[in-house]
Amino acid sequence: MADKFNKNSQPNKIATEINQYVKQKTQCRDAYFKQKEISNEIALSIMPKVEEMLKTDDSLETRIKLSIVGNILDFGVYDIDTDFKGLISGNLNRDLSINDIEELEDALNQHDEALYLVDNAGEIVFDRLLIEKIMEYDVDVVVAVKSSPIVNDACMKEAVDAGLDELCEITTLGCDCGGVVEEMFSEDFKKIFDESSLIISKGMANYEGLTEMDLTDKDAFSLLCSKCNPLSKDLNVDIGSFVLKKL
Repeated sequence: MADKFNKNSQPNKIATEINQYVKQKTQCRDAYFKQKEISNEIALSIMPKVEEMLKTDDSLETRIKLSIVGNILDFGVYDIDTDFKGLISGNLNRDLSINDIEELEDALNQHDEALYLVDNAGEIVFDRLLIEKIMEYDVDVVVAVKSSPIVNDACMKEAVDAGLDELCEITTLGCDCGGVVEEMFSEDFKKIFDESSLIISKGMANYEGLTEMDLTDKDAFSLLCSKCNPLSKDLNVDIGSFVLKKL
């Protein structure tokens, strides 16, 4: 893998190859199984506080912030002993460092369907809040999850545990890629992706993957918490920043 690495290598593809190699050598299909369960439990425990917050401000921007705060739940970045509940609770209403909400609202008023690329388990509990708001714009939502486990990314089980199946259609990428790797999509998902004119994407890995693609025929938006130096430098924001960016 080191011999094949060069400045044009795709981060998502490298991460996928590493995780697939670890799976093969350890014979452990889902190394983050416990962390994913914990993530959903943490997210659900915070919902009473979130629901109180929405009683005073239930705007699109508030639900975007709540969706992004869930991106903190990342065992690929933080240690298992991290006080996620405290970290999330302390950032529930953090300002957006990049805020393309007007562009997103314009897109929601122009499209009748959206493809929503989720990221981590736990985080998807907060995604549900944003999906509910998106549907108020008469936009049908298709949620895309990973087909099989890779780090703590959400698969069908985590999406169902979060109740997304009660809200909208759920599909899979047809692969276990880190973020999105177009060449790894199943034929079925490739068709869904190609026909989607509005894409809403969560998390750093999906941002990395989408920015490798030609999105000129799409309205695409990335929602994330910037948790590493390279991505923060690319976005020109501080580490820990909340971002809603039109791609």
